[in-house]
This record gives sequence, structure tokens and C-alpha cells, in this order.
Amino acid sequence: MAETCEHLEGLRLADYPAPRTPEGCEECLAEGTRWVALRECLACGHVGCCDSSPGTHATKHYHQAGHPVMRSVMPGDAWSWCYVHELTGRLA
Repeated sequence: MAETCEHLEGLRLADYPAPRTPEGCEECLAEGTRWVALRECLACGHVGCCDSSPGTHATKHYHQAGHPVMRSVMPGDAWSWCYVHELTGRLA
């Protein structure tokens, strides 16, 4: 059985806010910088860039806001990540 945590159990995309900036990373758009891939905070809808991007804004958002779970917003992806427990989950 796959490892999971209370933050990832029963995740359903319909239960979470829409991305605040679906066109890209909120901070990169404001700074005029580029990103590699995008992640959305499932607590507030913040869209940040991944850890492979120079800004690492999704992880910075977690450290600043304390929101535990993000999801990939890249086409074809259906996975989420719990920063607290460092576990990957799937969205229903």
C-alpha cells in the first residue's frame, strides 16, 4: 500500500480554489522572469513555479504561508505533493 498522510487523503480537485493566475507563476509574472513548471497551492490557489525554476516560488509560498499541499498544473499531470510529509498523492 502506498504511503499517504492526512493532507493527501481524499483529495478531490473540485474541493479546492481555482488557480489565481492560471496563465503562470504569480511572482514570475510580476518580476518578468520565466519558469519551468507550475504548481498550485490547494489552500489558496496561489500559482508558483517548481523547484527546477530559478524562483522556486511554490516552495517559497509553502514556507511563507504554511499551506501544506500543492498540485501540478501542467497539462496531463494529476499529482499533488505534501510539503509537510514529503509525499506524493493523486487527485480524484
